[in-house]
Amino acid sequence: MDIAKVVNAEIELLTAVKNSDIAVLEKLLHDDLLFNLPDGNTITKEFDLETYRSGKMKIESIEASDQIINLIEETAVVAVTVSLKGTYDITAINGVFRYIRVWKISNEILKVIGGSCIQLA
Repeated sequence: MDIAKVVNAEIELLTAVKNSDIAVLEKLLHDDLLFNLPDGNTITKEFDLETYRSGKMKIESIEASDQIINLIEETAVVAVTVSLKGTYDITAINGVFRYIRVWKISNEILKVIGGSCIQLA
């Protein structure tokens, strides 16, 4: 694993989120994913995919900055700041969030196995 692969996977993930691309999200999220939301709830891959499938999650803009990537054997830990604008159901999402994502190679594909996110502003 190298940093360039992780950077490309992060770009692919954010693009899929922005475009609600279920096929790409299906590929990049591990089946056993656990992700902590800013409100403290923990979601699974299936829950996350359903928010996009149902049309509840709509992203207008998404921009990453301040990315740090640590490679630890066959795992990558990414900390990144994301400016996000969109809606979930009828609730506006507009803010700056700090994400941590853990990527691991599974069946020769880099996948997110865990993560969390807090709102900064």
